[in-house]
Amino acid sequence: MLFDKLRAVWVFVEFFITVTIVIFLMKFDNKRHWLYRKKWANLQKKLIGFHMEVIGKPDPDAQLVLMNHQSLLDIIVMDAHYPKNLSWVAKKEIAEIPFIGQILTLPKMIIVDREDKKSLLKLLKDAKARLDEGRVIAMFPEGTRGNGKKLLPFKMGARFLASKLNLKVQPVVIINTRNILDSINFTAHSGTVKIIYLDPIDPASDKKWYEKLHEDMQKVLERETKQS
Repeated sequence: MLFDKLRAVWVFVEFFITVTIVIFLMKFDNKRHWLYRKKWANLQKKLIGFHMEVIGKPDPDAQLVLMNHQSLLDIIVMDAHYPKNLSWVAKKEIAEIPFIGQILTLPKMIIVDREDKKSLLKLLKDAKARLDEGRVIAMFPEGTRGNGKKLLPFKMGARFLASKLNLKVQPVVIINTRNILDSINFTAHSGTVKIIYLDPIDPASDKKWYEKLHEDMQKVLERETKQS
């Protein structure tokens, strides 16, 4: 247990150092933000000590990627693997962290204020702007981190966005990131992360697609966690 916590200290120290470097690179080179983020994410595989196993393929026409959320590592593995420039939907509180928050603001991630009644309208406007730039929107429909075994209820933001903009949805189930990097218990381990791409969804084809998506993702999560 002590080694796991010391390893977590190492991870967060190297995060601070390497994120600082990435921020400075993005400040002075506006054209290669995605490249720097992707290289950083792939570097983390070596520095943290994890491997990735990928099942399925991302749909090239998907415009909205929805994933379960259990660890900070979820963002890293998707940035490392996903073939297009993701624009993450993130909480305002993270963007407001002095200096470090620029890792979200510089590459134009979508910042939402959950206390603001107009946040859905801002989400819609910002998402449309990122899509017009050729990016793909990435969201955690649970809104916060779960325990990695059971999905939390989905918030309405992802359904609102997909329906209003008629976006093709790519569901993804991520397995084992919390075991590798757990910021709640402050532990870190080596291991394998599994990324499972599910069949894409056209929200216009089924009014209950969001509820069915929750059920399908939960089934995959349960199956995979029982096998591990």
